[in-house]
Amino acid sequence: MPDWADYLDANRPRFLEDLSALLRIPSISALPAHATDVQRAGQWVADHLRAIGLADAQVLATGGHPVVYASWTGAPGKPTVLVYGHFDVQPVDPLELWDTPPFEPTVRDGRLYARGASDNKGNFLAAVAAVEALLQTSGRLPINVKFFLEGQEEIGSPQLYDFIPAHRDLLACDFVLNADSGQWSETEPALAMGTRGICMVEFTVHGPKADLHSGGFGGAVQNPLHALAEIIAGLHRPDGSIAVAGFYDDVAVLTSEGRAAIAAVPDDEEEFKQQAGVDHLFGEAGYTTLERLWVRPTLEVNGMWGGFQGQGSKTVLPAEAHAKITCRLVPDQDPKRVQAAVVAHLKGHVPPGVSLDIDARAGNTRPYTVAADHPGNRAAADVLREMYGREPYQTRTGGSVPILSLFQEHLEVESIGFGFALHDEQIHAPNEFFRIASFERGQDGWCRLLERLGH
Repeated sequence: MPDWADYLDANRPRFLEDLSALLRIPSISALPAHATDVQRAGQWVADHLRAIGLADAQVLATGGHPVVYASWTGAPGKPTVLVYGHFDVQPVDPLELWDTPPFEPTVRDGRLYARGASDNKGNFLAAVAAVEALLQTSGRLPINVKFFLEGQEEIGSPQLYDFIPAHRDLLACDFVLNADSGQWSETEPALAMGTRGICMVEFTVHGPKADLHSGGFGGAVQNPLHALAEIIAGLHRPDGSIAVAGFYDDVAVLTSEGRAAIAAVPDDEEEFKQQAGVDHLFGEAGYTTLERLWVRPTLEVNGMWGGFQGQGSKTVLPAEAHAKITCRLVPDQDPKRVQAAVVAHLKGHVPPGVSLDIDARAGNTRPYTVAADHPGNRAAADVLREMYGREPYQTRTGGSVPILSLFQEHLEVESIGFGFALHDEQIHAPNEFFRIASFERGQDGWCRLLERLGH
């Protein structure tokens, strides 16, 4: 066994204590009341990186939630990688569905339960533990390593659109290793070849100047909620395709090779339905479930509201109705063009008797893809093959990670997914957890990967 493996084994309990300490900080970036907690989490991470030997570790201001930077660059002539992760977390509600308090880390059946355990504190701290082990046993790292850990990923990294281009020299690297990633299962490895992009639109349907008595005005005045339902229904065709003109214009054609790579990934629709809690799947015709999730765009209504929503009855015809829409985008879609097409569709489908206010929300993210034969992917595949004894699947992610396209655009580098989260770990939901075995496997994997990249 290499020296770092002995060091990891001897320090597993402390690494778990370190993770638990960070998990106790309620660093919820979406809630202004927790802004100081996000700052506190960033300071904890910077202090920890400094303690393991990265003397330049620092918290950097962004104009919003902070980022943490640290580096070890004592390997001249060797590659430089930027390790990415995030220390902010999602809100915890509904709180009553948690079996134990979300910020009191609890171990049950080999799992550590807490908000942020899997997404993403446990995953990036596995990389930190690996760097500590290598430094403590060898006095150096096999390659040059920089850490870039942010406190605003869960709200779309809004300040990083300016921060990244302003700090190109500081963040310069050969490629990124993204710890905000995962494996296919406990026994099956995976490499993520891309993520979908996103754009957002919110709109309000305006009707009468105030809520009206539904008996006195109903049937004679357009109801904004009825109009909203008509508008929403018109966004899709009965076959599941999107009815917005121009929506599909730039969608990259799925090649036979790409389709074969996706087909090689296990696709258990019964398990998927069970996970979703539904008895029937629905989507764009002509594509498998994984193709719909990974390489086809979507338009989803995320929220609709208006009128009386309390208990009992209040017979009103509401003055306003509201909706939020997000579109998940695929190569080669431009978020601004898609957003403009959705806005044009909404403006062109306003029922009589109402008007629209449309907010084309900021925070658009381009879709991201990386080639399977990128040197970082080849090295990661070698390590995963050693660890799992089988070839990693080539997967994609249906969600969006804004920072990846920013790294690609402004640093001109690709990002390689190397994390150990699993899809069943309740991220963004009550009772989020991280398997302790995955936390430990991640530490081993990061040591192996850094060593391989140094050869």
